[in-house]
Amino acid sequence: MRADVIVTIGGAVPALMQVTSVVPIVFTIDADPVGRGLVTSLARPGGNVTGLSVQSTELAGKRLEVLREIIPGIRRFAILANVGFPGTVQEMAEVVAAAGKLGLEVVTSEIRRAEDIAPAIDTFKGRADALYVCGDAFAYTNRNRINTLALGARLPAVHGNRDYIDAGGLMSYGPNIPDLYRRAADFVDKILRGAKPAEIPVEQPSKFDLVINLTTAKALGLTMPPTMLARADEVIE
Repeated sequence: MRADVIVTIGGAVPALMQVTSVVPIVFTIDADPVGRGLVTSLARPGGNVTGLSVQSTELAGKRLEVLREIIPGIRRFAILANVGFPGTVQEMAEVVAAAGKLGLEVVTSEIRRAEDIAPAIDTFKGRADALYVCGDAFAYTNRNRINTLALGARLPAVHGNRDYIDAGGLMSYGPNIPDLYRRAADFVDKILRGAKPAEIPVEQPSKFDLVINLTTAKALGLTMPPTMLARADEVIE
């Protein structure tokens, strides 16, 4: 197509890098662009790739803190993670580390296929007070199934993206994804005006959303603290 610039999500970048080292590539979201070798560093990408990172080291701890406010007596929570995706494996490790700092116990279940979801959530029954879902394309595709099964198991489900809350999850806290896509246009503008991707720093999220599903909370018998509802960017009723 003789494109002047390619815009894509981070997961597609490795394949594109095999095809071209010349055409500028802008990724809209990626969990760990340095660790995955997409760029040399956030400040100086160094190649034909740049974009926006959604690194979640601090976000994991923040989600757990919000979860404790919603469920003060929580002692143990479960983590559902697709181990076939490196970014998810990294997030799971960050969640476990954050849980240790907060004195919470963790039960994990690794999944790879849609058929693994139901048995994994079934093993959490009676062993956890809530469910932390590590997000990736696989989890996103199966978000309705995950939330339906979590609700059936009486597990409040915590996510990093509001779309999961539309699908019945209890709470999400994470970067505003539409804002990241809009900011990607700034990268394209700079490149079309002559800037080199190698010299355009990778940026991180500046806008974060807390979204709560009151319908799910009621179904789980949870009373949402008024202070939490006041802080929420969006409450789904």
